[in-house]
Amino acid sequence: MKWLPMAAVLFVLCSLVFISCAKMGQPDGGWYDETPPYVVGASPAERGTNVKAKKMSIYFNEFIKIENPTENVVVSPPQLEMPEIKATGKRIIVELKDTLKANTTYTVDFSDAITDFTENNPLGNYTYSFSTGEHIDTMEVSGHVLEARNLEPVKGILVGLYDNLSDTVFAHEPFMRVARTDSHGHFVIKGIANGTYRVYALNDMDGNYMFSQKSEKIAFSKETVTTTSKPDIRPDTIWRDSLYIDSIRQVPYTHYFPDDIVLRAFNEVLTDRAYIKADRSEPNHFTIFFTYGHEELPEMKALNFDADNAFVIESSLKKDTVTYWLRDSSLINQDTLRIAMTFMATDSAGTLQPTTEELELLPKESYEKRMKKKQKEIDDWNKKAEKAKKKGNDIGPYKEPENPLRINVLMESELDPDKNIFITSPTPLEKADTAGIHLYAKHDTLWYKSPFIFRPLENVPRTYELLGEWRPGIEYSLEIDSATFVNIYGQANNAEKKGFRVHSNDDYSSLLMTINNMGGKNIVAQLLDKNDSTYKSVPVTNGVAEFFYVKPGTYYMRCFEDANGNRRWDTGNFETFQPAETVYYYEKSIECRAKRDIVLTWNPLAINAARQKPAELIKQKGDKEKTIRRRNYERAKEKGIELPVNLDSATKKLKKKQLKKAKAKAANQDSENEPTTEQEQ
Repeated sequence: MKWLPMAAVLFVLCSLVFISCAKMGQPDGGWYDETPPYVVGASPAERGTNVKAKKMSIYFNEFIKIENPTENVVVSPPQLEMPEIKATGKRIIVELKDTLKANTTYTVDFSDAITDFTENNPLGNYTYSFSTGEHIDTMEVSGHVLEARNLEPVKGILVGLYDNLSDTVFAHEPFMRVARTDSHGHFVIKGIANGTYRVYALNDMDGNYMFSQKSEKIAFSKETVTTTSKPDIRPDTIWRDSLYIDSIRQVPYTHYFPDDIVLRAFNEVLTDRAYIKADRSEPNHFTIFFTYGHEELPEMKALNFDADNAFVIESSLKKDTVTYWLRDSSLINQDTLRIAMTFMATDSAGTLQPTTEELELLPKESYEKRMKKKQKEIDDWNKKAEKAKKKGNDIGPYKEPENPLRINVLMESELDPDKNIFITSPTPLEKADTAGIHLYAKHDTLWYKSPFIFRPLENVPRTYELLGEWRPGIEYSLEIDSATFVNIYGQANNAEKKGFRVHSNDDYSSLLMTINNMGGKNIVAQLLDKNDSTYKSVPVTNGVAEFFYVKPGTYYMRCFEDANGNRRWDTGNFETFQPAETVYYYEKSIECRAKRDIVLTWNPLAINAARQKPAELIKQKGDKEKTIRRRNYERAKEKGIELPVNLDSATKKLKKKQLKKAKAKAANQDSENEPTTEQEQ
């Protein structure tokens, strides 16, 4: 047994040498695996017929995983009981819980949820299908779901088919076949029998596969779709290795139609009316909030005070928020206001009925607490005055601080010629005397009175608009006398004077966009900034949208069909089968430069809506951005191999000259470190 200690020592030494060698030989800066997994078999067989089993196994060439199968995997026909889907090693197991329907094609759409275990390389849009009858349906329809308001791709929404072509089936029957959109808003519904269908999209909040809640996002089209197919050919690039193209071959395949469906998703306006809350954050007013507005404002019956002429009432544009300003200081100082409020509310049958709610309104800070704060201010002043008096300095007794009405003049130091000045008040006004408002314009070295119009802004409480004859390049002065504005509490404003200049015409660009093929419809055009926000909005007149006084910069454009002529985009309504107003995007950016007039022509119908919105404006980016290939691309850059930056279009643009250049540079690299990059995939 004496040899055992020596053997143990030798074993430890050999282990250390092995570990050391392993560390020395560890590769640094190698290429990441970017090959996705692929299916090697299935049981029952893929596209099998006369299948009776409810449990399926799908086998892969490597270890795989499924990303969030509950949300990403969709089974058609829809399953009322959630199927069990899990990945174990190199296999995916799908077990259906519902009873199988006879003579029916089933599809399990995994979308891009399947990835390899190590590098998350996505398999891509994979669908497993089988039939319980002698025949398997193979037709497909595909397209995109976009936000109706701004053509943003809608991710994860259900898209379903009905062979019942009634306008109301969506609200009464579950989908017969479904799919789910990917991160690009794209969907493919597979395993369809040849025929004519209606297509809908649904953000299914209650899992019943039909439109049953008004809060659910939906999309529908007045047009039906009819399935067709034809033999077609597509190019397939064969790669010699990760860097070089070997050949491009033409591959035959079956092309299914329609493949360009566009569904525009929207949320209906929730018209059910209910009381939400009352808020008295300040003692001099309280606000009532409703889920939806009504022309008749609530009827207020005071329970512990006199309500006659007690309020100044303000309502929002939609009349879903109503604010009551208390006129009387005694009511302001009253901590508790009890009110019986009668208003119109939606009952369980969906009709408006008068409803009464008793309210108890308390300010956040009680009258007693406010008085204590005020008394503390007085006491602190008296102490300060007493100390000052001992030093021979008489600062006098406590005086109430001045509390003028602080109006807010909203204007910039340099004004656009097509903009106006707004004046707001924090409290309702009793008086707004235009005689106390003066506008002067400077011509040469002299100031002259300039005409203006002063008016309240419609449907915006306590806000007024001052319109002037703004002349480009001219300097102006706005002067407001003291006591021009007096609120309901007798507070008056102090005098104010503000100077500003109107921009010169040379500071701007003009844009004229001729919009064709809109068939005499009311169209509103919107110039957008880089955040997809509206910069200017104009109605289209005689087919032309005219934008004047455009500041230099990069812009985009969209327009919408203004069906009701209110110059606002309006959502749709399923009950009346009215889609949302149709929105179009100009597919390019527009560069505006000072002192330049730009004239463009646009046919909004020339490009499918799914491809209209410029990529720079799309906020919903694709989830699977092929991060492994991007990391390999960065690795190639580190090694001095310059490759095209545009990862999506590089394959199309790669020329022989570029290949030779890449080959020459790659020749200096170790053969084991040849890059695999998305540019050349």
